[in-house]
Amino acid sequence: MAKISVLGLGAMGSRMAKSLLTSGHQVTVWNRILERALTLSDKGATVARSPREAVTDADVVISMVRNDEASRAVWLDPDIGALAGMAVGAIAIESSTLSIEWIRQLSTIMEQHGRDFLDAPVMGSRPQADARQLIYFVGGNAQVIERCMPVFQSIGIAVHHSGPIGSGAVIKLAVNALFGIQVAAFAELIGLLKSSGVDVTKAIDIISTTPVCSVAAKGAAASMLAANFAPLFPIELIDKDLRYTQEAAANYSACLPLTDVTKNVMTRAISKGLGADHLTSIVQLYVTPDR
Repeated sequence: MAKISVLGLGAMGSRMAKSLLTSGHQVTVWNRILERALTLSDKGATVARSPREAVTDADVVISMVRNDEASRAVWLDPDIGALAGMAVGAIAIESSTLSIEWIRQLSTIMEQHGRDFLDAPVMGSRPQADARQLIYFVGGNAQVIERCMPVFQSIGIAVHHSGPIGSGAVIKLAVNALFGIQVAAFAELIGLLKSSGVDVTKAIDIISTTPVCSVAAKGAAASMLAANFAPLFPIELIDKDLRYTQEAAANYSACLPLTDVTKNVMTRAISKGLGADHLTSIVQLYVTPDR
């Protein structure tokens, strides 16, 4: 079994660390809020006081943090950053949903320091993480990916080698943008259905049986109808992902009008105080008069 460090113990990182422990790996954890790391010590994890301390003897280092800024700090902080503490031969894995530009910058820095690096964001939320059914989109060298397969298979149900560094990031952003667009569309259509006076529940049941409705959209609609907005995927995070997608589009001269409109919806929802709620809570923009 491998010695693995997990940096960042939010909703996803903590569950990934638990899966690795369950699979028998030796796991060292770090989190900015120490108390979250201490909860894993009872499950067998070693708790470190800094990213640098956490990675001292690790074979694999996994980062799972909120955004580019947090990733930069975890890896490169001059006082406590992980990169300076990694052993020769250790593999760095960035599993956060980040911008393509930052992932490529980080890869270059890792290469300059002689460290193997994989861009490996995951698809799935808390239930999938609990069930060890996350889906990986991995950019990087095939041989390095092969060396990490026991780690990926301890956490996920599928591992897709998407291409070179950065390809994992762009596919993950595309997946999240597609999901956000579908949810935004369903939210406004629920508003229309309600305004028209039809039985909204019956209408959604019918729409959900048609070929045009994806499994993800069907689940989102059910969440909206039930007003179940527990933050599995908070609006503030999809807003960040859509911003990174827009930045990528600008860099590559791509046109993303639907993504742009969806980003505006998320930004509006945040301005209404919904940022910490689940993505599906944007339906309140269309069915609650004072929104």
